[in-house]
Amino acid sequence: MDSVRAIVQPITQNLPAPIRDLGVSIVGETCYNTLLLDVDLTSTECIKLAISKGLGIGIIAASSIVKVPQILKLISSRSASGISFLSYLLETSAYLISLAYNVRQGFPFSTYGETGLILVQNVVIAVLVLNYSGRATTAALFVAGLAASAITLFSKDILDMQTLGYLQAGAGVLGVASKLPQILAVWQEGGTGQLSAFAVFNYLAGSLSRIFTTLQEVDDKLILYGFIAGFVLNAILAAQMIFYWNAPAKKSTLGAQKEKLPLAPAAGSTTATPKGKNPTTRRRG
Repeated sequence: MDSVRAIVQPITQNLPAPIRDLGVSIVGETCYNTLLLDVDLTSTECIKLAISKGLGIGIIAASSIVKVPQILKLISSRSASGISFLSYLLETSAYLISLAYNVRQGFPFSTYGETGLILVQNVVIAVLVLNYSGRATTAALFVAGLAASAITLFSKDILDMQTLGYLQAGAGVLGVASKLPQILAVWQEGGTGQLSAFAVFNYLAGSLSRIFTTLQEVDDKLILYGFIAGFVLNAILAAQMIFYWNAPAKKSTLGAQKEKLPLAPAAGSTTATPKGKNPTTRRRG
């Protein structure tokens, strides 16, 4: 350890001021001195904090593009097959409440930053799903309602913190419930349709990481239980993605019925007559 310290310390003790300030802002003065200046890796608390901060920053960075593949998939296919609007409506509502709660509580940005980024992407996906489902008017109402809700949630004059705390408890339930319509949609379709595997597996990894960062940095059971429940349902959705990976979507009952019905003869056409029977000719009056 002494040999490693002798090599590393000349570098860490002479870092440029901007890098030093960034490091202090991330892990704090005490842990910065312990881990970088003293190169003391026996401090488990500082190591866990550094891992938590690193995971948080990684989640935020990944969340900036986590649903871009889903957006591109919707645009290229111009189809909302396999995508549940109800799922995105519930998840977007939960994220908006959680974002307002975290901001007003003053929690570290590294513990919730992805919420705002995913929220914006969710709105885009929800609008696309509605448009490709022929519900453009509903899409406009959805955006207007979301904007009005945001003003209410972030305003201290309109909504007090105690009520927002109750809403956060409900947001945890909404976040969990938001996965159920999507799981059901995949099961009913017998395939994943336009659902993005990149988004699904990143959600799974992100929710697991958030359990760790919340335990390390946020003493709030409401948020912790929400992440745990979300991880369980994300795991189910990921399992569905694997199970239905190459499975074609089920044909609808109506489509199957249409295939069985014989085509009606076109006007003026002559139908075939079974052997042994003479066609009956009727004269027009």
